[in-house]
Amino acid sequence: MRTARAVREALAQRHRYAHVLRVARFAERLARAHRLDAGAARTAALLHDLARLYSDERLLRECAERGLAIDAFERAHPLVLHARLGAELARERFGVEDERVLSAIRKHTLADAVMSPLDAVVYLADGLEPGRAFPERAELAALAERDLDAALRGALASSIAYLRRRGLAVAPQTRAAAERYGIIVEAPEESSPA
Repeated sequence: MRTARAVREALAQRHRYAHVLRVARFAERLARAHRLDAGAARTAALLHDLARLYSDERLLRECAERGLAIDAFERAHPLVLHARLGAELARERFGVEDERVLSAIRKHTLADAVMSPLDAVVYLADGLEPGRAFPERAELAALAERDLDAALRGALASSIAYLRRRGLAVAPQTRAAAERYGIIVEAPEESSPA
C-alpha cells in the first residue's frame, strides 16, 4: 500500500495513476493464473510508468545521465525510453533490486525477443487492462488468463497491425518479439514509435 501511495505522488496525475492501478490488478491476476510471483507482478506493474509523463527532452537527458545506451529508434521516438528509465527509477527511488521486476518494467512497452513469463504478464497487463479500448482487448485479456504465449502473440499482432494501419514504425525490439512468436513483420519505411 505504501508503494501505491508513493507511485500516486510520483505520477501526480489521476488518469495515469488509475491506469497503473488497473495494470497492477490485472498483472496480479495473470500472475496467479499462471502460478507466478503475484507480488513481483504487482510491484512491476505499479512502477512501470514512473517516467511515462516525462518530456522527450527529459527522457533523453536522464537516460544519458545514467549512461543508458540510446538506439536510433529511441532517439527518434524518446517516449519509448520511459520503460527503461522507469526501471532505473524503480531501483533508485523504490529500492527495487529484483532483476525480474526490473526486466518486466524495461520490456513493458516494446516487448523483446526474450520475454520471461513475468515480462509477458506486465506487457500484457499494460496493453490489455480494462481501461484500454480496442476491439480485441477483451478476447486477448481472456486468452492471457489461459495462455501467455498465445496472448502475447495476439497482442503483438494487434499492436503491429494498429501501427501499420496508421503508417507508424515498429520498434526493433517489438519486431524481434513478433518474429520470436512467428509473426512476420515486413520492413517498410519507418518513422514513428511502437
